[in-house]
Amino acid sequence: MPKSDYQKIAELKGRCLEGGVRIKKSEILRAGLLLLTERSPKELLAAIRKLEAVKTGRPPKA
Repeated sequence: MPKSDYQKIAELKGRCLEGGVRIKKSEILRAGLLLLTERSPKELLAAIRKLEAVKTGRPPKA
């Protein structure tokens, strides 16, 4: 995942804390999946198209 995604997760965790809820990264991702399954195919594809492209595979070992 790009660094910007980790920043978004941190922001969402902070917003949850402000609401009195402690949440883990995996729970944020699961909530996102739940929300995406409730969207229409058109809305899902629109969200997918907004994603930043990332290289697949693991980075080389240092």
